[in-house]
Order: sequence, then C-alpha cells, then structure tokens
Amino acid sequence: MASQENVGTTKKPWIMNAFAMTAPGHLAPGLWRHPSQQKQTLDHWVKLAKFLDENHFHGIFFADVLGIYDVYQSSNDAALSSGAQIPILQIDLLVSALAYATKNLSFGITASTTYEHPYALARKFSTLDQVTNGRVGWNIVTSYLESAAKSYGLEGNIEHDERYRIADEFMDVFYKLLEGSWQDSAVESDKKTGVWTNPDKVKKINHEGKYFKSAGPNLVDPSPQRTPFLLQAGASKAGKDFAAKHAEAMFLPGLVPAKTAKVVAETKALLRSIGRPEDSIKFIAGIFICVDETDEKAQAKFDDYLRYADTEGTAALFGGWTGTDLSTFTDDEDFAFSTKAPAIQSMIASWTETVPGTKDLKWTKKHVLEHLAISGAHPRAIGSPTTVADILERWVEEAGVDGFNINYAVTPDTFEDLVTFLWPELSKRGVLQENYAGSTMRENYLQDGEGPRARNWHPLRQYTWSG
Repeated sequence: MASQENVGTTKKPWIMNAFAMTAPGHLAPGLWRHPSQQKQTLDHWVKLAKFLDENHFHGIFFADVLGIYDVYQSSNDAALSSGAQIPILQIDLLVSALAYATKNLSFGITASTTYEHPYALARKFSTLDQVTNGRVGWNIVTSYLESAAKSYGLEGNIEHDERYRIADEFMDVFYKLLEGSWQDSAVESDKKTGVWTNPDKVKKINHEGKYFKSAGPNLVDPSPQRTPFLLQAGASKAGKDFAAKHAEAMFLPGLVPAKTAKVVAETKALLRSIGRPEDSIKFIAGIFICVDETDEKAQAKFDDYLRYADTEGTAALFGGWTGTDLSTFTDDEDFAFSTKAPAIQSMIASWTETVPGTKDLKWTKKHVLEHLAISGAHPRAIGSPTTVADILERWVEEAGVDGFNINYAVTPDTFEDLVTFLWPELSKRGVLQENYAGSTMRENYLQDGEGPRARNWHPLRQYTWSG
C-alpha cells in the first residue's frame, strides 16, 4: 500500500502512541486514587484499545519491569503502598484479546534480552505476530533493576555494556530463528499429498556463540512480519550503537528538545557510518499531555491531578531509574548545588529553562518530586489545543522526532481528552494520522510503502530464507 501523506501537504502524520503499563501506576504513582481512574481489568484494556484504534492512534506502547523499585529507603514499601509499577501483569498474555477487538492498532511489547531466551521469545513473537496479523513490535531492553537480577538468581546486575553485548548475540539468534529456519512456502497443508510442512523447507540454525546455543528451528512458521517491528530505548553509547544496528524506532529521553536533538543527531551519524539510511529509524519522544479548552482549564485539571500524586511512590521510581536514594537527603537540601545527586542536575536545569516560575526556586526534595510526579522524567505539555500543538511542533522541528509516546495521569481520560481537544488541532495542521498506511505495525510506522517485512538495509535480511 502506498505511503500515507496528508492531502495538500508533504508532511507525514506524527506517530502517536498511548504509553501505558499494566500496573496501578506507570509514571504517576497515586493517581489510581483519582475518581476518574478505572480499575485496570482486561475489559478496561480492551475498551481502551478499541478507542485508540477508532481514533487512529498508531499504537499502544506497553512499558514493563521485571523487579520492584527498592532503592528508596532500601525497601519495597513505598513502591508497594503507592502502586508504583507493582503489581504488574504480563502484557503479552493480554495482547491477543486487545488485537481481536481492534483492526489496525499496533502493540509495542517490552521484553528483556537479559532474562529471556531467544528460542522462547522467537516463538512468543511469532505467535503474537500471527494472531494480530502483523501488529506487534518488540521494545528491546536489557533491564536495569538490581531487584530483577536478584529475583532471576544473579548476585547483581550484569555490567551495562556487557548486557548490550549479550543483547547483540541474542538478536542474531532471534533473526536466525525467525528469518532463517523456515521458507515462506514451507507450510503446504495439502490434503491430497498429506503433507502439512515440507521438510526440505525447514532447517535448524545450530547457533553456538559466547552467550547462547540453539539448534532450532523456530516452532512457528513465518508470520506476516516474520520479525516484529523493532524498537529500542536507551541513549548511552552502547544503547545508541545497538539502536543503529538493530532498531527501526527509538524511544528517546530528554526534558528539552535540544538534548533529545543531540541523541537524534548522534544516532543518525552512526546510521550513516554503517551504511544505513539516516531516516531508517523513527524517533519517538516521551511526553505527558494535559489538554482542555483553554490554558486555564488545562492547568486547573493538572493541579487537580497533582492532589492525588504520591511523592513516596515517585521517590521509589526515581531510586530505580537513577540508583539515588532520596531518603538520604535532608528535606531542605538544595539539589541544585548538591554534589551527591548528579542525576538530578540536568533535570533541574531543564525545568528551570522550561517551567515558568522555577528559575529562582530552591530545589528541595519536595520540589524535585513534585516535578517528577505524573510525568516522570518526561516533558509536560499543559494547555489549550493550540498551546499543546505548538509545544509538540517545537519538539518535531527542534528535536527532529517523528512522534510521541504519550503517558497518562488517568486512563482512559487522558487519551479521551487528546481526541476531544487536541486531535482537531493536529488535523488542521496536517499532522494527524487520519487513515492507517497499511495492515502491519512496520507499514504504519515506517510509512514508506515497502510492505510488512524488514527493509533490505537491516542486518536480519542476511538470514532471510524466503524460498
């Protein structure tokens, strides 16, 4: 199918994802107490998926963790009591139901190369790609929580760059299984000959490497995409190197456009250096949006949300993200001048630059947590449709991103507000997806009209056994 572009403009629609987690709180601990927050049952997620599908969101991007946030106060208590990403359901077991209820919406599923095995994960994604007709993507992570490492039987986290070396070999095994162990025409299901699968069109991969050994073949025949659409989040040097080799979309950090633009520029330079087109990764920024008819109404809505925020839960999340235990700081300590919390310095600089009234603020623990509450370490866009659209447009123009992962305060309200207030403004500007570009996640995100399989420049193509 031809690439979708809005009529009368050369702009492609921005990628707009709902950013979610199957837990009481994702980035907004405590907001489960808000009167509008629905209980996150399967019925809730199905209804939300149908709503997102009907209103042309590209996808729903599910974050995940494999451990508990226990750095703060050296305890699980704050995370558990606030519902900060715990308890958390295993999302891949829910996706089939969401896909069955929708037609076009894609599903980004987080899975860890540190704690999965490529043979088992290949089967899982092949199955999901089959039952969703190609509407799944894999958000590739290496996992960072010490609590997860210990729960999986390790003494502690594997060193950061070593995790990426493991991930790189993981991907080779994964590609060999999904791309190289079955021909497209292997399944004949011929009642006359009595042959379901032609044995000559299936082979073992017999991978033996430093970290993995797998005979194969994959247990599932080729699905619509063969390999799921590949997303990656991580801005370290190892993370950018990994993304440049493997990712088709990259989820980016940054509280201000200039810092995200730097990651985009560095990644594009890496793409050029390895012979990939510099536009072959879609860059997606995280953001929180609170929108209403006017700036004043949107701010009042956000202030109401803040009443329910649990700062202890926020401190628990921050401890997991940075390794910094905020309980070790006094209540009146000014973090802007602290040498003990380098992870906070760039955040404070970004807030001071972008949030009115914070330039002369004393950055105590209370104020730091207030600015992390609801949106986490993501920027906020609060205001009328015009105000919010202007903020998003600035991110696209200055940071060079292709779209956004939009996290919520309460669900489904946050996403319903987007459709009610923001969607008409984005449509007017010619950047809203009005129709889906294709039937698979890869087609709808890349928007290049080249079909559901990975592009020729991707390293997995060296393994593809099309037949």
